[in-house]
Amino acid sequence: MKAGLVAEPAPVKRPTPPGAGNRGSSASNGSSVSDRGVAVTSTHFIRSRIGKICVAITGSSPAEMLGNAEQIVRENHFVEFRLDYLANPVAALPKLKQFLYERSEVTAIGTCRRAATGGKFKGTIAAELEILEKAAQAGCHLVDVELQTAEHLKPAQLRKLREQGAALIVSWHDFEATRDLDAIFERIKPFQPEFVKIVSTAKTLSDNVTMMRFLDRRRDEANLIGISMGDQGTISRVLGLRAGSVFTFASAHAGKETGPGQIEARTLRETWRIDQIDASTKVYGVAGNPVRHSLSPLMQNMAFRRETVNAVFLPLQTTRMNDLLTLTREVPLHGLAITMPFKSEIIRHLEKTDALSEKIGACNTVVRAQDGKLYGFNTDVAAIVRPLERRLPLNRARILVLGAGGAGRAAAFGLAEKGAEVVIWNRTPETAKKLARQAKAKTIRREQIAKTSFDVILNATPIGMRGNKATSLLEPKELNTRLVFDLVYNPIDTPLIRMAREKGLPVVTGVEMFVHQGARQFEIWTGKPAPEEEMLRVVVHALRQEKDKS
Repeated sequence: MKAGLVAEPAPVKRPTPPGAGNRGSSASNGSSVSDRGVAVTSTHFIRSRIGKICVAITGSSPAEMLGNAEQIVRENHFVEFRLDYLANPVAALPKLKQFLYERSEVTAIGTCRRAATGGKFKGTIAAELEILEKAAQAGCHLVDVELQTAEHLKPAQLRKLREQGAALIVSWHDFEATRDLDAIFERIKPFQPEFVKIVSTAKTLSDNVTMMRFLDRRRDEANLIGISMGDQGTISRVLGLRAGSVFTFASAHAGKETGPGQIEARTLRETWRIDQIDASTKVYGVAGNPVRHSLSPLMQNMAFRRETVNAVFLPLQTTRMNDLLTLTREVPLHGLAITMPFKSEIIRHLEKTDALSEKIGACNTVVRAQDGKLYGFNTDVAAIVRPLERRLPLNRARILVLGAGGAGRAAAFGLAEKGAEVVIWNRTPETAKKLARQAKAKTIRREQIAKTSFDVILNATPIGMRGNKATSLLEPKELNTRLVFDLVYNPIDTPLIRMAREKGLPVVTGVEMFVHQGARQFEIWTGKPAPEEEMLRVVVHALRQEKDKS
């Protein structure tokens, strides 16, 4: 957003009290007569009142909706009432009018989106229009009309809506893809709305680039709101403001989303620090699949805040390397935490890697240098070795490594270098044999595991991870070991960890490794010492909260 476009909230006259008629068109309440000859709420007036986040308010009844609003407006004065979530929206409007009259600091959008355009209202266009007119009369400063509805309205119908005094948002939602955004913009322009809202669905990370380029290109032509929905659209919700979106939408609470991928308002403010993002904010992210439940963003953003680093860390979920590289180049990204399935593949796209990454053929940390080139490092190895070194001598220790992917490679090379006798099992025996040759380790068949004793059994597969359908890798009879180390950190108590504890075996959870490697990444990216204790604290707290909810 351009500097100076959003001012501090201006003092305003209270809305007309209930029963005293419609809002007037005087300058005292922010209304003016437009070039279309109708009284509308001034765009400058609205932009002086709103923040960067509009919180969507839902409810199955008027009482529930307004009760939810009562809680939200204590911290967020800019809200959207999703009237289409109500069985009878018209019945709620007198109570909404009273609510807005008593809370003059609140700026409200009235929305009643039809089911045909992605909402929940099953009535006709005429019925939708009536609800929006009455929402404007009730004190909503803006009303949202989807483009498909606007194109079906007669000029007189649209004029009547605008005569109610609320500013007009004409919106478009594409729940399937990101297509020609400029073409949609050109369809909306003839209606001359005060705000243009275009929402697409991100199927790739690159779709966020398409949205942000569009916002930057057309930002001087209209008051734009641009968002990409879906898990891969998080980037647009956080960085869209910087590209030119006037504001973004958020959910009131987790589980109350009104669009796919919508983020809770508190998370946008506290984790992503959206109010502080500007043109100089450096962008980092964790890249791979899956990263939806990754706590890396929570941990790294906390560290950035604690050490006063102007940066933001985002989840970058993708299965395609070219998609990731496009985003890295276009945003541009200043650093990446690389996770499966890219730890090996990323190497050939880097200018250079450290000796450790080159030796093991796996890189989990990328940094953009001042020359713009990408360099790779591996912080996994130390994060695996050090927790074990604290608990037992590694020289000649017999260690079973489950998995031969990026984490498995880091474990095999790192532990072998410390003198351990490393034995590898992988579902694909050929992959295990290849790694064993490279790391000077051995392989083992599954049926031999139960008959063999180990000092450590280390899980370097995603089995047990939150969201992973497979829940168990080994059976209790196969845990013939002195210690179990599971690199999966979410949840803390993985099936393997629980199984080990039931057998009375000491364990190392993945949290220890996760925080240690993340702290080293922070230091590589920023050149500052990592607040490792605070990083551990915030991760453990988040995991405990997730456990309590489950």
